[in-house]
Amino acid sequence: MPKLTLQFKDNVVGEYGLEKGNGLTIGRMDSNDIVIENLAVSGHHAKIDSVGDGYLLTDLQSKNGSFVNDQQVTSHWLQHGDRVMIGKHTLLFKYEKGEERPASTGAPAGAMDQTMVMDTGQYRKIMEKAGKTTEPGSGLQNEPAGVLSYLAGGEGEVEIGKKLFKIGKSASSDLVVGGLMTGQTAATISKRPSGYSLSYVEGMAKPKVNGKAVKESVMLKEFDVIEIGHVKLQFVLKG
Repeated sequence: MPKLTLQFKDNVVGEYGLEKGNGLTIGRMDSNDIVIENLAVSGHHAKIDSVGDGYLLTDLQSKNGSFVNDQQVTSHWLQHGDRVMIGKHTLLFKYEKGEERPASTGAPAGAMDQTMVMDTGQYRKIMEKAGKTTEPGSGLQNEPAGVLSYLAGGEGEVEIGKKLFKIGKSASSDLVVGGLMTGQTAATISKRPSGYSLSYVEGMAKPKVNGKAVKESVMLKEFDVIEIGHVKLQFVLKG
């Protein structure tokens, strides 16, 4: 299995194995799988999910951002030899010697082109926009809207513009997806005061969130990876 080597300057601080089907979190708080005790690191800074045959790094809206090979990213499919910068520490991602490496490391065709890279100024503007609240007396909701961005099986993104958003094989679905075992309405995403909730409805194949099958409902967190039928999507919030 691939390995993460945590380094501070030239010193190795720790090594962590990445098992297929499991993920891990990175941050300053003790509840993380990889704890980095540095004030430049957020409490819950980033996470790495095992998705298919690959590993997806996602920044959790950290204060100082996450960097891969000196470029700031919000999400990135990890490749052999990538250097992930968290605060002043480095996480080196490598497959073991002789270990089979999938040609695409789990990333769908063109996924590397979909990696979101931003400069610090642009990143701060987006975070400021996402943090807007309703103006008193305006009656307008400026809260971020949920968006599904294609990682595989399609291109672009789809805004969750309804309180009850349907995903399935039916032509009447808000997002039509194929798949032999996909239900006519495979799942729904409902907007609630506490956020967005994905619920399984019907079909032989249950939807997955971060590689885990959803039997009933689950509250979505930003950058969660959703798999339904032939498509793979990432849930994001946009102002």
